[in-house]
Amino acid sequence: MAREREYNPNQLKNKIAKGGIGVIANGLNNAEICDFLGHVGFDAAFIDFEHGSVSWSELADITRACELWGMSSLVRVNKLDEAQILRALDQGASTVMVPHVITLEDAKLAASACKYPPSGIRGVAGSRRAYGVDDYFLHANEQAQCIPLIEDFEAIENLPELTKVEGIDIFYVAPSDMAASMGHVGNPDHPEVQDAIKRAIDLIINGGGIAGTLVNDDNVESFYPWA
Repeated sequence: MAREREYNPNQLKNKIAKGGIGVIANGLNNAEICDFLGHVGFDAAFIDFEHGSVSWSELADITRACELWGMSSLVRVNKLDEAQILRALDQGASTVMVPHVITLEDAKLAASACKYPPSGIRGVAGSRRAYGVDDYFLHANEQAQCIPLIEDFEAIENLPELTKVEGIDIFYVAPSDMAASMGHVGNPDHPEVQDAIKRAIDLIINGGGIAGTLVNDDNVESFYPWA
């Protein structure tokens, strides 16, 4: 007889929802490394399909290693694609980061692809995370985390609309691609790029959303007003 079990909670999503700071290990594209570092206390591991070397065949083992230590698995797919988001979630991803979300339609698709009906359009199959879990679909919808990447200058003007989309947890403003879209490729610290990032953050927060971006030792103090 199969044993019942609890649905693995999304540590990253739940910690941020309570006002905490999520601590993420970057570039852990190997299950053994995730397992080795699990005891350190990271909230999530960042697994990158857009710029990283991880394969789909490796993802399930990586997410299982994360679950052993209560870590969330934050997976960046390589494009806005319903099928890729579905596959990442079915392989155990807790959080999906979606590149180049620009329009309202983009944001709606990203959010909807992370949820089962009636809240979204995620396809239904026998995901390993469902085995033995009561009310699996309810828990899966509650715990899935969607993070669109705002990395195109034209997306900034759309943020007042984008922040109204249900099912989006965080908007992450990505400096490098933002710089490239503004004609400053390789120079995300350019004043025009930094001003655009700060304007995007203002629009996200004023729209009731949660904003994230990449900072460094040279510019971190300029982001203190939003901390």
